[in-house]
Amino acid sequence: MSKINVLKPKYRTQEILDEIKICLDKGWAGMGFKTIEFEEAWKEYTGLPHAHFLQSNTVGLHLALNMFKSQEGWSEGDEIITTPLTFVSTNHSILYERLKPVFADVDETLCLDPKSVEDRITNKTRAVMYVGMGGNAGNLNEIKLLCEKHNLKLILDAAHMAGTYTKNVFDGAGYTTDHTGWEADVSIFSFQAVKNLPTADSGMICFKEEKYDKLVRQLAWLGIDKDTYSRSDDEGSYKWKYDVPNVGFKYHGNSIMASIGLVQLQYLDEDNDKRNEIAKIYDDLLDGEQWIQRTKTSSHTVKSSRHLYQISIRAAKRGLKHPSEKRDAVINALYENEIYPGVHYVNNINYPMYSYAKGTCPKAESYSDELITLPIHLGLTKKDCVKIVNIIKETM
Repeated sequence: MSKINVLKPKYRTQEILDEIKICLDKGWAGMGFKTIEFEEAWKEYTGLPHAHFLQSNTVGLHLALNMFKSQEGWSEGDEIITTPLTFVSTNHSILYERLKPVFADVDETLCLDPKSVEDRITNKTRAVMYVGMGGNAGNLNEIKLLCEKHNLKLILDAAHMAGTYTKNVFDGAGYTTDHTGWEADVSIFSFQAVKNLPTADSGMICFKEEKYDKLVRQLAWLGIDKDTYSRSDDEGSYKWKYDVPNVGFKYHGNSIMASIGLVQLQYLDEDNDKRNEIAKIYDDLLDGEQWIQRTKTSSHTVKSSRHLYQISIRAAKRGLKHPSEKRDAVINALYENEIYPGVHYVNNINYPMYSYAKGTCPKAESYSDELITLPIHLGLTKKDCVKIVNIIKETM
């Protein structure tokens, strides 16, 4: 019996090795060269005006908050409205800058509910941190309007959204279909090992304004005003002189990861099409199952990256000791058949550093007890999907 994991990356190995070899032959594996090439390719692909390659999505979230705090005059204790249904890196990044995460609830897309967000806005609110769960944009367009209305920064944690396209409304007469990120003041993407565009670990930060793009290039390189690559000429002669106008971080990406990313980017839309085909198979197999709720994709989302395929085992009123009991039974049944689903995610309010918000997000709490992420990756077959769904139905 072969194991079926929830996520499994696909690498075009020989193409990647050929791309990395260029770096090694040139003797330049660090920042610059391929990182610049990848940034340009990402801007061309997404249509976003700026992009800077980083070690990870997490450092990008931290940099965005660090920069807005220093440049916009935020103070320690100022509030960032965020979601409790996310990987902890989203909310840890807020704590890194001694800002306060204020949790709003989610809707049926598993993304932030605009009404809940508006209810949380106070005179200390400075930004909304929005997560596009599984590649689903949710009601990001409504959150954008809220942020404009209340003069808040919109930070998009787009870790799952490489290849997600959304409706860009103009003049009330129609819309264009654009890569997501146009909605936000800053969007941070992830190219971590199991994401849709997998490297080993890296990310991209995309600011709307040029001034922030210029500053992030310094702050991601310890605050130095010129990176090592820009201090070298075409022959490799090194010009040593530089200044350090800011205290920064060592968060920049490197050319090895960028080389992997350049190859993977060429296949991103093709791979996401395959993921959407798998999602459609699941949809058809699960149609009509009253105790299984499929996560709704919003109308703002023209095409989801389908990084995740999530269902909820709606069993809270079936006489169980705990609402997660039936969900956990389904997971265990899958484990017994060497199928390894995931849970994305545990409600962050359950963790001690966020427990002050206990009871404030009932929908997120409910989903946290009921969610399962079914396997969705490029190696999955229709036969695999049928097997997975049959086991779930038998366990229900």
